[in-house]
Amino acid sequence: MSTKWLKTLSASLALTVAAGTVSAETLRVVTDPSFVPFEMMDQETGEMIGFDMEIIREVADRAGFEIDLNTMDFNGIIPALQTGNVDIAIAGITITEEREEIVDFSDPYYDSGLRILVREGNSEVSEFDDLDGKKIGTKIGSTSYDYLVKNLEANDGVTPYPGSSDMYMALMSRAIDAVFYDAPNVGYFARTKGEGKVKTVGPLYEGQQYGIALKNGSEWVDDVNDALAAMKEDGTYKTIYEKWFGPMPEGM
Repeated sequence: MSTKWLKTLSASLALTVAAGTVSAETLRVVTDPSFVPFEMMDQETGEMIGFDMEIIREVADRAGFEIDLNTMDFNGIIPALQTGNVDIAIAGITITEEREEIVDFSDPYYDSGLRILVREGNSEVSEFDDLDGKKIGTKIGSTSYDYLVKNLEANDGVTPYPGSSDMYMALMSRAIDAVFYDAPNVGYFARTKGEGKVKTVGPLYEGQQYGIALKNGSEWVDDVNDALAAMKEDGTYKTIYEKWFGPMPEGM
């Protein structure tokens, strides 16, 4: 192979890269648009914003891939990963043994739990056992729904809703007595749109950890984990966390 040919090939490759025809791999990423403040639609720009959105964009930048972001109902996310229709999902997805059998997960990136939300002035519900026999709203396909069904003797009043806004509306309109769902989501609603109208009660139930879900056998798991670790090490994670949730607890 001649030196002249190698120089020509090198120049050609340089021009190709300069022209932008060689780029990072694009991965299909999906989220649920209703899990505030983790992911939600900015009504002015039409852009998905929130804690998870900043995390996945930073992870993608560090791991070296582009994202093609789409939305779907939460209960369709794991099946979409199973069938290979999407590559990655981030939507406050709790890491469970059942889910780990069919998809890959990153290292945990958020510690959470389940919390009760009731209307302001409600004195009948202060802990989980008080939900027995009540009308309770939760989200389709969520771990909170599974927890309710397994732990309430009288669970025929449990109603799964497609989106968190639906169950909050049901609570405000008195169609249900309480909401049982992920603590950061109910807490955010109580501090914003529900301020003065609803309140959180009781402790955290079933400590949970959220992970970025990837299709089974994904080659990107290590890169995603390395990106998350670097973000925590250099303070980027803390900055994003405190933007959406306030002061970060010690040990996170």
